[in-house]
Amino acid sequence: MRADTEGELPLELQSVVESLAEQAHEHWKQQRIRDGWTLGPERDDRQRKHPGLVAYCELPESEREYDRRVVIGALKALLALGFRVSRDGAR
Repeated sequence: MRADTEGELPLELQSVVESLAEQAHEHWKQQRIRDGWTLGPERDDRQRKHPGLVAYCELPESEREYDRRVVIGALKALLALGFRVSRDGAR
């Protein structure tokens, strides 16, 4: 089932996109490191080198924007499938 993800993300969720994008990148980075990848000047699948194995804030804007788009798409899909995202105040 494909969810309709057209339209804008609600304002209350727009404020968490950057944090979620950073978390998504960190998760991806840690998984790559566990898989034996290391930092390299360019991507090399054979040698398992990747230039994106840095902190989110060190990524080029184009890479940060990619992570934001992934998060926005996931949030829109959840909403389109009928889920609600809310903050309960507990931390």
